[in-house]
Amino acid sequence: MSEPSVRDFYDDLAHDYHLMFRDWDASMAYQAEVLGGLVCQSLGAGPHTVLDCSCGIGTQAIGLALAGHQVVGSDLSPVAAARAATEAAARGSRLPTAAADMRRLPFRETSFDVVLCADNSLTHLLSGEDLRTALLGMRRVLRDDGLLVITVRAYDEVSRTRPTSTPPQVSQTRDGQAITFQLWHWHEDGERYDLEHFQLIPAKNTWQVRVRRTTHWALTPPQLTEFVTEAGFTKIAWHSPASSGYYQPVLTAQRAPSAQ
Repeated sequence: MSEPSVRDFYDDLAHDYHLMFRDWDASMAYQAEVLGGLVCQSLGAGPHTVLDCSCGIGTQAIGLALAGHQVVGSDLSPVAAARAATEAAARGSRLPTAAADMRRLPFRETSFDVVLCADNSLTHLLSGEDLRTALLGMRRVLRDDGLLVITVRAYDEVSRTRPTSTPPQVSQTRDGQAITFQLWHWHEDGERYDLEHFQLIPAKNTWQVRVRRTTHWALTPPQLTEFVTEAGFTKIAWHSPASSGYYQPVLTAQRAPSAQ
C-alpha cells in the first residue's frame, strides 16, 4: 500500500464522502443495526467495546456509538478521523478517534471486544505481507474470543467478470443532485485494479467535477479466509447480503484464546 496515495485519497474525499449515500444518517442506522446484530449474535447483548480501524468519516462507528456501544475510531486519514469525531458530537454522541495505519494500531493488547474493518478498506493492502501484518495487529488488540468483523466487495463475482465501472449513485445536496461513480482499470495480474472515483457536485448552475484515484486488491472469500485463519482466528463465517441484509459480504471470526 502506498501510504501517501491512500491517505491523500481519503483526506481529499473526507469532505464529500457523505454524498455517496442517498441518506447518510439512515445508512448509519441501518449499518449499525446489521453489524451490531452480528456482534450480539457472537458476543451477547453488550454493550461492547469496539475499535473501528477504518472509520472514515464515521458511517459505522457513529451508528454503533448511538446504539450504545463504546466505540473508538481510527483511520489512515487524519482529515476523515477528525470529521468522524465532529459528526458524532453533532449527533449527541462521543467518538474518540485517532489517525492510525491499520498495520500499526496504537492500542494496548486485548483492549477491545470487537475490531471492525468495513467498507472494503482492507483491500487497499496490496501484498500478503501487509495483509498479514494488519490482521495480526487486529488480533493483538482483541480480547480472547473477541470478534473480528470485515466487510468487502463481492470479489468472487468481480474476479470472474472484471467490471470496468460501477453504476452511478445519486444523492441530494442543497444545490441539486450529486452523482458518484467509479471506473476500474485492471492490472495484468487480474487481481488488482486502479480505481478512479468521480463525483459531479452541483454548484450554481454548473458542476464541480472531482476525480480521485486509488488501488484495491480484489481478494476473494477463499483468499481472505486463508489469511484470517493464518492470523490466528477461528469460527470464521461469511454472511452474504441475502442472509445478513448488509450491502457487502461480511466476514466474522473470533480470536482464538491465548495458550496458557
